[in-house]
Amino acid sequence: MTELHSTSVGPPVAHHFEDFEQEHEANMLGMWAFLATEVLFFGAVFVAFYIYRSAYADIFKEASRHLYMSIGAINTVVLLTSSLTVALAVHAGEHKARRLMVGLMVATLVLGLAFLGFKAFEYYLDYQEHLVPAFNFAWEGANPAQTQLFFVFYFIMTLVHALHMIIGISVLARMIWQARRGSYDQDSTAVELFGLYWHFVDIVWIFLFPTLYLLRQ
Repeated sequence: MTELHSTSVGPPVAHHFEDFEQEHEANMLGMWAFLATEVLFFGAVFVAFYIYRSAYADIFKEASRHLYMSIGAINTVVLLTSSLTVALAVHAGEHKARRLMVGLMVATLVLGLAFLGFKAFEYYLDYQEHLVPAFNFAWEGANPAQTQLFFVFYFIMTLVHALHMIIGISVLARMIWQARRGSYDQDSTAVELFGLYWHFVDIVWIFLFPTLYLLRQ
């Protein structure tokens, strides 16, 4: 367990930090370093996708038309709204407004669950339409291997994103419980760090949506 000590300014800090500002900067640096590794991972997947998109432009464009753009658009609005609620939660935490912060965190949680619900429904429709790669789906005149490649990328990219959403929602549920007990009344750095993670997940979707769904245009 981390030992805390009091300082003349700010809340108690871990023993290996001189003051709250130093601890806060270290925590922020750690989160940014983690997000940088996530950018490298998603960046590699996007680069691979665009390489194959250039090679099989017509096939990928036609495959994109089989996705449910209406659901993707709804989920985009849902995530953008959740970015707003989490940003307001961070702001409320900085101003020691516990009740407002908890309410906004709950709203973010509900929006995250809504996103996953819409995505699960979309996967069900994909399964019904035989878009899952295992079905070896292809339309007349299309190369089955190239068609399947698009949907392999689609499921990998969206499933990995959904996994990040599930992790975020799980962490957020724990934080809501802690926030209600007053754990962030003195120091809301954890809420701020979570906000960065949530914004990153939202930004990834902002890139996924046009990459996969608007490719048909």
